[in-house]
Amino acid sequence: MYKIAIAGTGYVGLVAGVCFAEIGHKVTCVDIDENKINLMKQGISPIYEADLENLMKKNYEAKRIDYTTDYETAYKEADAIFIGVGTPEEKDGSANLVYIAQVARQIAESVEKDCLVVVKSTVPVGTNDKVEQFIKDFLIKKVKVEVASNPEFLSQGSAVFDMLNSSRIIIGTNSKWAENILKKIYDPFNLPIVSVNRRSAEMIKYASNNFLALKISYMNDIANLCELVGADIEEVAKGMGYDERIGKKFLNAGIGYGGSCFPKDTKALDYLAKQNGYELRTVKAAIDVNKDQKIILYKKALKRIITFSGLKTAVLGLTFKPNTDDLREAPSLENIPLLLEHGAEVYAYDPVGENNFKKRFPEGKNNKGCINYVTNIKEALLNSNICFIFTEWDEIKAVKPEDYKNLMRTPLIYDGRNIYNIEDMKQSGVEYYSIGR
Repeated sequence: MYKIAIAGTGYVGLVAGVCFAEIGHKVTCVDIDENKINLMKQGISPIYEADLENLMKKNYEAKRIDYTTDYETAYKEADAIFIGVGTPEEKDGSANLVYIAQVARQIAESVEKDCLVVVKSTVPVGTNDKVEQFIKDFLIKKVKVEVASNPEFLSQGSAVFDMLNSSRIIIGTNSKWAENILKKIYDPFNLPIVSVNRRSAEMIKYASNNFLALKISYMNDIANLCELVGADIEEVAKGMGYDERIGKKFLNAGIGYGGSCFPKDTKALDYLAKQNGYELRTVKAAIDVNKDQKIILYKKALKRIITFSGLKTAVLGLTFKPNTDDLREAPSLENIPLLLEHGAEVYAYDPVGENNFKKRFPEGKNNKGCINYVTNIKEALLNSNICFIFTEWDEIKAVKPEDYKNLMRTPLIYDGRNIYNIEDMKQSGVEYYSIGR
């Protein structure tokens, strides 16, 4: 059992902390927000994530996890300190490392015994070298501190399950001492451990996410071509998925990828390549395809109608994917401003994303249009002229084709997630547009 401190309580930090506690380590999660800390002590998670609150309460009651703003005490007593703070995207695509630097300095000025600092945040290749040097520059006590890379591979909505059942754990170290500590910390998970050097671990994270982003963008590109030549992207994907070299996952066409990882990581890797005098043409293509894909339904609708002005426009789904309240890079953030700019009366439904969306788009008059938030799908659809589906929540998938016909004034549907069977919609009297079909 190790004493572990976690810097940052977002998706990466909090999920890691709870899972480390679940397998028996003594964990202290550190955050600067006192209100957030108090909520977490009550078992209330600051993020929407399946099973997270149950494990928070369980391990807090078992005294295996605690939450604090007192970083000095947390860091000085820790055997290992995991950094899970944000590395937000800058305008040029580079990663902002300010929060990493702040935590590194706090660690340097607080540690009182030998400890391993482990960076879980997604950082550009070579960052961990700088973090280690930065800590040594500000170190007060004569103690041994090394830095390791341990990137996470969590999917929002299933992050807890993903960490406890990961396909592999990547650890990047530059010494046997650091490697042995990390292996012992992860031993209770009983999962495959891939041990590499620090820079390789940093690159594995970027290379993995960029590959998946490429796969999604490729399928979206093929889907657009399928529409033009009369093929069906779902049938194409089915045929491709049987090839073990390709696999069945990430072959679903739609309105682009979003979230906290793929958009940021593709841009960061593109930036890193340019800084080193190289152009990653495949990654650049994925970025370009994804940008265009997000508003492809809006463009389709413009070909069908004269104007959005005064039209009751139902929007089903605001988050970038189901089972999360995260809006980062969600298609709704691209499309709703366009709808409002052209005078649409938007009625938006999302089972968990509404509050976060309201922070960006308050209810009421907005630009030339207005936005209203509703608590059920029926209210959004009733007497509406057009409907956009941006997120494949189960509640939305449960809506039957005939419901659109019966509730809407004009059953005109633009489905960005290919939820429905085309023939079922046609038989129900619905005018239906999807992706690649």
